[in-house]
Amino acid sequence: PLKTFVNSSILKPTGRVVGIIKRNWRPYCGMLSQSMIKEATRHLFTPADRRIPRIRIETRQAANLAGQRIMVAIDGWPKNSRYPNGHFVKNLGTAGDKETETEVLLLEHDVPHLPFSPAVLSFLPKMPWSITEEDLKVRADLRHLGVCSVDPPGCTDIDDALHCRELENGNLEVGVHIADVSHFIRPGNALDQEAASRGTTVYLCGKRIDMVPELLSSNLCSLRSNVERLAFSCIWEMNHNAEIIKTHFTKSVINSKASLTYAEAQMRIDDTTMNDDITKSLRGLNRLAKILKGRRTEKGALTLSSPEVRFHMDSETHDPIDLQTKELKETNSMVEEFMLLANISVAQKIYDEFSECALLRKHPSPPPSNYDILIKAAKSRDLNIHIDSAKALADSLNNATVENFPYFNTLLRILATRCMMQAVYFCSGMDSDFHHYGLASPIYTHFITHQEVRCYAQRASVAFHTQLFFKNKGIINEEGFILFVRKNAIIILIPKFGIKGTVFFDNKDKPSPHLIFDSEGPTLKVEEHMFRMFDKVKVTISLDASNIQHQRIRMALIEPVIPGVSVPVPDTKN
Repeated sequence: PLKTFVNSSILKPTGRVVGIIKRNWRPYCGMLSQSMIKEATRHLFTPADRRIPRIRIETRQAANLAGQRIMVAIDGWPKNSRYPNGHFVKNLGTAGDKETETEVLLLEHDVPHLPFSPAVLSFLPKMPWSITEEDLKVRADLRHLGVCSVDPPGCTDIDDALHCRELENGNLEVGVHIADVSHFIRPGNALDQEAASRGTTVYLCGKRIDMVPELLSSNLCSLRSNVERLAFSCIWEMNHNAEIIKTHFTKSVINSKASLTYAEAQMRIDDTTMNDDITKSLRGLNRLAKILKGRRTEKGALTLSSPEVRFHMDSETHDPIDLQTKELKETNSMVEEFMLLANISVAQKIYDEFSECALLRKHPSPPPSNYDILIKAAKSRDLNIHIDSAKALADSLNNATVENFPYFNTLLRILATRCMMQAVYFCSGMDSDFHHYGLASPIYTHFITHQEVRCYAQRASVAFHTQLFFKNKGIINEEGFILFVRKNAIIILIPKFGIKGTVFFDNKDKPSPHLIFDSEGPTLKVEEHMFRMFDKVKVTISLDASNIQHQRIRMALIEPVIPGVSVPVPDTKN
């Protein structure tokens, strides 16, 4: 008999589902598609999540639920039915309403946001609260130090603060102080369990979902100025070249002397007439931060880019009235450098103490194939990107400039961000490679475990508020740059607003233009015009609200002018 040889390299593990132990069904948010049959009680519900099938429900309230966001639960899915069966749970409010849509995105992203229960609140400290003599016996008293915090405007949950002072021996003492939340939360109680369930504070546009009750997040665990607060401090003795001589960690009591915004801190640093202790401390911190960043950069730390937006809200309606990319100042980098240094110092300390069970964080180096699109994009402008190491990549990005195109380097760094791997947490005893590629650090962790985490719910909130902004603006004309070229479309970044959108060239409503896509470029020829990555274009931006449940930003090409493809310049509101 003939033997069949199979290449083992193409074999893949396979299996089949033999049973379902538990269905992970949950109530779904969406809208009712009312039956066309008069007096019908059976209707189809369309979930907001496109991955979920439509659900058949029975209700006599269909007329009242039209245009409403509702919640529906699945009861079962008969074998002979195209759709699962379910039942109406509750009405969430009018579709498109800001409060309703915020509730939907919290529910759809499974963000716990109900008010804290009496059981949880019962474990909060009784007010008025104050630091006791017992606290001072087991903590370093740092209330005399010139500690200050630097945060975004309007921040009430201030979880970190800094100080810098000169020592008698001529060296510098620098401290990072983190609010000691653990003092108020005992392991295993209802407050601890609720905080663990929530996992993080979720920051939405104009709204914050706290991990712990407000008494802690915005008061007792907020390092506000001119009040005594409990902290955990990482303190270094450094020379003036930012070289660490010794490090120590301590529970502490601090009294911050100033709660500043990034802009206020920057103004103090720049104002030569100001020479108070806090301003001197900020200048010392800023000078050391620049040295630390320079040293990280020399080792190959990457400075990447991703456009982040900031909304300016109407003081009465709280609707977005302006949308801008965030402007970063030196003080943003100053705070970041010392948070990174604290994380690195803590990582080394916990690994030294608990070599088999330290919780660390690493960033794997990407496989070479990840960089293909970045290399092609640079090559289209006669530039070379070297990827042998993080240092080689960082140097290539630093040197990648195009004359009369100042935004080119930012575009390249945005693209480089897309090439990166996801950073991961791991246990030190289960891995031997601790290296953090992006930070060029041999070891790293998150000392500040209650720091802001950017999650999908936050992205959804930004997307919704972006839609609100354009809904009120009508059609806007704006310049942008091509980030990606596809077989039938170009993906465009609008620097002014920090948003991305897609211009499609195959339109179902009219004949498609002649398209030639070259994946090697990559380039896309539309009729006689060739599109390349990073080309400048001009587009219209508007909100497509034809599907109220899935509204989206639409872009249409104005320039370059391609007959039958480009749209005429419309009258705009701006």
